[in-house]
Amino acid sequence: MGIVLSSSWLLRYIRHKMQKMLVLTLILLAVSGVYSDTHSLRYYYTGVSAPGQGIPDFSIVGYLDDQHVELYSSDTGRTGPVASWMQGKESAEHWERESRIDRENEAVFKRELLLWNKRFNNTGGPHFVQVMTSCELRDDGSTGGYEEFRYDGEKFMDLDVESGSFMPIMNEAQIIAQRWNRPDARMGEKYKVYLENKCIDLLKRFLEHGREVLEMRVRPQVKVSGQEKGDAMMLHCQVYGFHPRPVDVKWMIGNDEVHSYETTRVLPNPDGTYQIRVSAEVTPKDGDRYSCYVDHSSLEKPLDVKWEPAQNSLLTVLTSAGVAILVLAGAGFMIYKKNKRRYTAASASDVSSDSNTSVTA
Repeated sequence: MGIVLSSSWLLRYIRHKMQKMLVLTLILLAVSGVYSDTHSLRYYYTGVSAPGQGIPDFSIVGYLDDQHVELYSSDTGRTGPVASWMQGKESAEHWERESRIDRENEAVFKRELLLWNKRFNNTGGPHFVQVMTSCELRDDGSTGGYEEFRYDGEKFMDLDVESGSFMPIMNEAQIIAQRWNRPDARMGEKYKVYLENKCIDLLKRFLEHGREVLEMRVRPQVKVSGQEKGDAMMLHCQVYGFHPRPVDVKWMIGNDEVHSYETTRVLPNPDGTYQIRVSAEVTPKDGDRYSCYVDHSSLEKPLDVKWEPAQNSLLTVLTSAGVAILVLAGAGFMIYKKNKRRYTAASASDVSSDSNTSVTA
């Protein structure tokens, strides 16, 4: 029972670490920039030593900018397109060739994972390794590449693309880097060639397939609001309906940035656009002017949406309520006066009628 509980706990730990890696992935996807047409193709290789509960032994996920374009899983042993605009754009021979290469990558990954577990002194329980490879095509035509390795979510080695050699970050990675950098291995040089050639070729091809989607520009909508929180005020800036994904949102006080704030991740909408909310806790003083700054590639110039305290404060609510009470009181008084006049007139009419009847009799 203890072993089962331990394994379950470790699987939850792996899920937690992989969620943290997902956050990192989303951040990296946003690095393509708000101000340029730089594009990137990223692959995330993930191997798990003791899979379970829906986690495959090995998987490869490919992203073109923020679009999920490609997937390989050890559950199927096949590589295929994911984005709808990728369907039918590459030949069956291409996907068969990629499937064969990725099955070879899976076999290598499993061998390496056993060695890395020993190197990190973790021979029992589930552990995972993730490798991220990335190439980018900048708006000036230049290219770049990047590769890093993580063990249980912690970065332990990366590739110096310039020299084509691996650089250890943790002590446990020293021997791994030496083994891969040996003259008879030259693994770093092989990865360098891949990043500078095949990766860029795929990036350019995939860009042509998805150019209409990737280059779509939709302006963001912005809504600001304030919520009282004790003596402070929580300001919210909701930015939604924008495309592409990279966006810069922050609260400003005058010309200075408000540094203490909370932000959600950029989340997808069902229509393919995105949304994000940025909040800041502030203590407004007389003369303070707060605004939400939004920059996005669809905008000719950044937006500066002001928050008006007079429209959000409790004083305004009380004032509005007071005005409403006065209006209602005034209306009530007018109705009372009108009814009183009617009552007086009706009473006078009744007296006159009685008098006439009496005289006639």
